[in-house]
Amino acid sequence: MWSNPRIPFQMASERPPLPPFQGRPIMVNVAVNIEYWPFDRPMPRGVLPPPHGRPSDPPDVPNFAWVEYGLRCGMPRLFSMLAARGLRASALMNAQVADVYPGLADAVLRADWELVGHGWFQQSLKQVDDEEAEIVRSLRRLEALSGKPVRAWLGPGIGETPETPDLLRKHGIEFLHDWLVDDLPCWMRTRHGPMLAMPYTFELNDVPIYAVQHNSTDEIFRRVEATLAVFEREGRDQPRVLTLALHPHLIGVPHVAHHFGRVLDLLLGRDDVVFMTSSEIGDWFVEADGTHGAAVAAFADGAPG
Repeated sequence: MWSNPRIPFQMASERPPLPPFQGRPIMVNVAVNIEYWPFDRPMPRGVLPPPHGRPSDPPDVPNFAWVEYGLRCGMPRLFSMLAARGLRASALMNAQVADVYPGLADAVLRADWELVGHGWFQQSLKQVDDEEAEIVRSLRRLEALSGKPVRAWLGPGIGETPETPDLLRKHGIEFLHDWLVDDLPCWMRTRHGPMLAMPYTFELNDVPIYAVQHNSTDEIFRRVEATLAVFEREGRDQPRVLTLALHPHLIGVPHVAHHFGRVLDLLLGRDDVVFMTSSEIGDWFVEADGTHGAAVAAFADGAPG
């Protein structure tokens, strides 16, 4: 039996060794979530608890302002920090950002970041009326913005229905960040052929670090430093993907951005690190693995029982 309906179980120690990209076994994906939280809807998350012990119905001014500060001030900091170091990011972007924040969308294009699908606005696919239509309009809007097909996806809130991977693959998505099961891409089955489950992260993610666990401002630096100590050892036998999952209202505030700069400099100072976007990592794996998902292709309509 399979432990989940999409990806056959395999311990990392059982995976065939793969050649590292350009001889550098630690592939870093700077994944910046760029989101639209509508003012007239409940906020997806909050920096302040509801006042007076009751839920905050819209307008939720403090929590809306929290996220919009990230877009106004946090994003310019991130653009500047990455550009100064010659780095590109993966922009995990709600498609409606292109219409609501056009100056920001244009800045993403000027920075040459890869556009990764992230829904229409920040609402889980579990909550939409027509999931396929939501996916299609999201992809079409991002493709119209950049002139390039969107190849990778992260669901808003990492929310899926049972059909989500099938619909994404049907409409051209090759690389899906929702299934955080491994430090390397894994082949997953869909009704429209194999696709890759891509690494993402909860542990090097500024939402759990700062908004949920309320750690000190240098926590992201300490976690990356410790992760590198392990990946340096493991990378002698097998490459690893190190994802930095970022949100401008968290990583982009001054006291945290300071430590994020330290993270970038730590990574750039190593000779075993290479920075790559989502599709660049996916393309590396497809070539290095060479199987094109044959192990899951036979089970397009169901896992073995």
